[in-house]
Amino acid sequence: MSIFRKARWSRREVLKQSGLLSAASAATAISPLAAGAMSQAQGPSGVMLPARKGTEMNNLFTQIGVRPIINAHGTFTIISGSRSLPQVKQAMYEASFYFVHLDEMMDAIGKELGQLTGAEWGIATTGCEAAIALATVACTVGTDPERSQALPYRRERDQVIIPKHSRNPYDFGVRMTGAEVVEVASAEELKNKISTRTAMIYILSSPAAETGPLSIPNICAIAREHQIPVFVDAAAEEPLVPNIHLRHGATLVGYSGGKCMRGPQSSGMLIGQKDLCRAAYFQAAPHHNYGRAFKCSKEEAMGLLAAVRQWYKRDHDAEQRMWLSWLQYIADRVKGLPSVTAEYLQPEDLSNRSPRLRLHWDASQLKITGTELVARLDAGTPRILVDGGSGTRPDHMASSLTIMPYMMDAGEEHIIADAIFEALTNPGHYEDPAIPTGAPERVQGKWAVSIQYTRGVGEQHFAIEQNGNELHGTQSGEMYTAALKGAIHADEIELRSQMAVPGNEINWTFKGKVTGNSMSGAVDLGEYGKATWKATRA
Repeated sequence: MSIFRKARWSRREVLKQSGLLSAASAATAISPLAAGAMSQAQGPSGVMLPARKGTEMNNLFTQIGVRPIINAHGTFTIISGSRSLPQVKQAMYEASFYFVHLDEMMDAIGKELGQLTGAEWGIATTGCEAAIALATVACTVGTDPERSQALPYRRERDQVIIPKHSRNPYDFGVRMTGAEVVEVASAEELKNKISTRTAMIYILSSPAAETGPLSIPNICAIAREHQIPVFVDAAAEEPLVPNIHLRHGATLVGYSGGKCMRGPQSSGMLIGQKDLCRAAYFQAAPHHNYGRAFKCSKEEAMGLLAAVRQWYKRDHDAEQRMWLSWLQYIADRVKGLPSVTAEYLQPEDLSNRSPRLRLHWDASQLKITGTELVARLDAGTPRILVDGGSGTRPDHMASSLTIMPYMMDAGEEHIIADAIFEALTNPGHYEDPAIPTGAPERVQGKWAVSIQYTRGVGEQHFAIEQNGNELHGTQSGEMYTAALKGAIHADEIELRSQMAVPGNEINWTFKGKVTGNSMSGAVDLGEYGKATWKATRA
């Protein structure tokens, strides 16, 4: 059984090929073997591009103890983004043979990026986050060298307005410059908060920014009345021509080079108004200004340009058909198994624009949950990372697993399908989690909590309410607070929270043991790592 439906798949959820003529040619262009074939192409001065020497089991990563991944998850930076195109590898390799004046190079690249994207100008950056920071500084001080050198201590325009729907972890690019973030929740509030201190308005492109009083077109119209630049963060989006954000009135738009364009992973692109793009480059390396640390090498810059050129040559419809065919192959491999159904999720915006496959099953019948299957694929050989799974024993046996083909390689659908089929037909044995018996320790009250990080100690306070095994309360951190929920069984305690911080959240999972007036254990902070904790009753 297959169910087709749309699902939002934007950059937030996550928190998001060369001249292709057919699905077959698309597969060839995506394959790393295509890069291997190009390795015999002649470079400058008769130099041959080096051949790829690594194998699945023996390569430069396995040799240092790192396990490479079959990527059925997507263009996440933590798993190294995307696989660069053969043309990008070629451009970076050839660029490495020459010395050039970087200002002259960036001027030539800027002109061509403008022509390719339909913008006035463009620059290559070291990722979209760098584009955000450089745009902020460009809108703050322009190319005035005195004001540039006074940063971050002295500035007249020191505020950036961000609609509440656009707060996100990536607006750190604004905050890191020292600019004050001013949140607005309505068009009226936006008009009232624009002042002589306003340097820029930042918007995260997303479904929330497409409609309503604080849509991108409405914000741009208000900003235009006050001559305030608008930056749109479109990192994972497809750079369509004509550019939808520039057409709506945006001044600048930032993209990641290492996502859908499949350029260098540490590259980005800033396009838009020429004087502001040039000011952003003025603030970056090699110039001794705020962005000196954002050094975009000749190899990255030319690799980014190659990726943008190829973007407008690729057959994107063929790519979509190819990705869907891979998902259908995986679904067909397991469709006859008891309780298994397939659902195809379609994207609704320009970020990570690819179909996804979600398999559903009853773990009571197949004896493995979605979370157990995710862990098994991750631990297997080859290592496979999927786009999440659900289902936990013993109370949530309805399970699922999601496959994102966006960065898969031709042939990997067979490997993934076989691995999933093997796990669902030969799951092995999994025990229900052991729950300690006996009366729960009494933990109601106030606790002083000390958290030992890799470096540094954090001091927090818990206020816990207890109803039998169920716990709830408040976590008072060093700067922020959060609601606690959890449980205690005998002397084993678990507490969870989601602590809201500017544009982001910190997820805490405290696990440990209680002994009278003290408790201790380990805490998992998600992307922020792990730590240990101990607490004493206050």
